Amino acid sequence: MKVLIIEDDTGLNRGISFALKQEGYATVSAYSLKEGELYFKKEKPDAVILDLNLPDGDGIDWCKKIRRRSGPEAETAIVMLTARDMETDEIMGLSGGADDYITKPFSISVLKIRLQNILQRKAVRPEDNHSLSSGGIVMDTKTFRVSNNGKDLELSLTEFRLLQYFLENKGQALLKEQILERIWDGDGNYVEENTLSVNISRLRRKLGGNYIRTIQGIGYLWEEKVEK
Repeated sequence: MKVLIIEDDTGLNRGISFALKQEGYATVSAYSLKEGELYFKKEKPDAVILDLNLPDGDGIDWCKKIRRRSGPEAETAIVMLTARDMETDEIMGLSGGADDYITKPFSISVLKIRLQNILQRKAVRPEDNHSLSSGGIVMDTKTFRVSNNGKDLELSLTEFRLLQYFLENKGQALLKEQILERIWDGDGNYVEENTLSVNISRLRRKLGGNYIRTIQGIGYLWEEKVEK
């Protein structure tokens, strides 16, 4: 496994690199976003440990850019490191696509365990068997079939893609902008925000149950809790 460390604090960067190498990881160190982007394209790491406050930009913006890409790059594990310890900062980091968010100062041992857990989860990719599920909802991405407790659901293509995106990101807050770009705006076309809320409402009615939670001012979150 190869880990890219994007951290401008030289001592911390070297310390993380040394600790990960002791665990058998190969590491690559970058000290700016520009350098990190170059190594990301060249080395194709399995994971990125990303500082948010870098001399040439914000790590959250870079993370969002990675998540908007297609292919294996978009699935790279990303652990954010930051001195920002406000709850809103953590929400923004996780909503921006991070798999985990760790505030400084932190334990290297905890970082290693969290990284290991993320990589283990990502090693089992749901698209390998074309199946995604949550509670009673089961989706087959190959046959475009969706069922709820064994009963087939009739979804439009847009509703199907929305549901697939939620199931791929269970328990993770998704920004409205993220969803719009993923589902409608891949070609840079303007899409009204009302389009999203209308389709979310339609999907909720068809699914039943309390799966999609609105996070005011931020976006939406898929939960497995179902109303009885």
